[in-house]
Parts: sequence; structure tokens; C-alpha cells
Amino acid sequence: MTSGRYAALLVAATAVAVTRPSLAQSAGDGFLFHAPVFTFGLRGGFDRASAGSDVFSFVTTQLTLSRRDFSSATFGTDLAIPVSRSNDIVFDAGLTSVSRRSEFRDWVDQNNLPIEQTTSLRRVPLTLGVRHYLSPRGRSIGRFAWIPAARTTYIGLGAGLMNYRFRQVGDFVDFQTLNILPDEFTSNAWTPVLHALAGAELSLGRFIMVTAEARYTWARGPMSRDYVRFNRIDLSGVSVTTGLSFRQ
Repeated sequence: MTSGRYAALLVAATAVAVTRPSLAQSAGDGFLFHAPVFTFGLRGGFDRASAGSDVFSFVTTQLTLSRRDFSSATFGTDLAIPVSRSNDIVFDAGLTSVSRRSEFRDWVDQNNLPIEQTTSLRRVPLTLGVRHYLSPRGRSIGRFAWIPAARTTYIGLGAGLMNYRFRQVGDFVDFQTLNILPDEFTSNAWTPVLHALAGAELSLGRFIMVTAEARYTWARGPMSRDYVRFNRIDLSGVSVTTGLSFRQ
């Protein structure tokens, strides 16, 4: 065998030897080469607003609204960084927004037509919290492999700030003059927020998990000058969501 042909065979054998392990590593199912350094999650579901303060009592008495009208879809995202085998630090953001048309229950205009308006509520919590896993998230095999658990459960607490906006636009009755006038009322502020949660994760492979979570959010915010006669607005609620998380 000539030296040129021998060199060609040697290069080909080396390429096969290198390529096969590389393909095996990239296509390996069910393991990572290290424990995740972070997870990124997206979720969506339904939030049942408490709507327990006096401003909600007022608008549901005067207008064709009910407390359940302030419940709506909710969306959120989080970034979790492990700090131990069972605990993560979690940066969390969410959005809940609803807008409802209504009219005065007991009043009509001079043409005997409904007096109509739109009421909206938007809540955006930004929190930092801790997530504690109740069962192992995975296990290390030697020094170079980490196998994620098929499923696990967790609980968590978080605190931060919530921005809210409560807004009403349309026609309103001036109860002093009985005139009907177009107007806009808005209350917008930041306020402290707390939440507690419980959830579960189901692995779909090395990198993706399906999540299910229930959380209670507690917050009450100050009302602006447009609502000076009212106490702090109740921004609390209970949400149930599902989503996807991605390990990295």
C-alpha cells in the first residue's frame, strides 16, 4: 500500500472515530452534559380577580358590571437560576388585562337611550422570588451527564411591585346636576405585590418541560385624584396557568 493511500485511509478512519461520538453526544436522548444553569418559562391561563374593594362595589352597583367581569386571561414569563439542588431564584413578570362595556343600571339619557361607557383594568406584576422543589429535578451520572426527572413539583414565594391602571371612558351622570357628560377617569400607580404558588413540571426531553401552576397574588394600590373618595383598590387574584419551560 502506498504511503498516499495509507494516509487517506488514516484520515478517513480518524474522521469516522471523531464523528460517531459527536453524533452520539448531540443526539443523545434524555441527558445533558451538566445541570441546567437557568430555565426560561412562558405561561398563560385564567386569573380570577378578587375585586373586593369599594371602587368595585360602586361600579358594579351603578353600572351593568359584576365582579367576575374583572377576571380575564393572564400571561407571564420567568427566568429561574438554580442556587442549590432544590432552590431557584426566579425573576417573574406577568400581564392581566380586561376591558368591559357597560351602561348605567338606573339611568338613561334624554332620548331614553342607555348611558354607555367602558371600564378596563390592567395589572403588571414584576417580582423576585424563590422556587423550592419538593422532589429531585434530576441526577448526575458521573462527572459528565445529568439526567432530568420525568416530573417534579414545587412551591414558591415572591415579592415585588405591580403597576396597575383602572380606567373608565364614556358618558357619565353628574349626580349633583343630573347632567350627562362625556368623561374619562383613570387611576394608575405602582404598589407592592406578594404571591404564593404551587406547580408541577413534566419533561418532554432534555430541554423542554410542560408546566402547570396555581398562584395567589395579593396587592392593594392607592387610588388617584379621579377616585379620591375611594379606599385602596383590590388587585388580588387567583390564577391557574399552563406553559412551557426551556432548560439551558
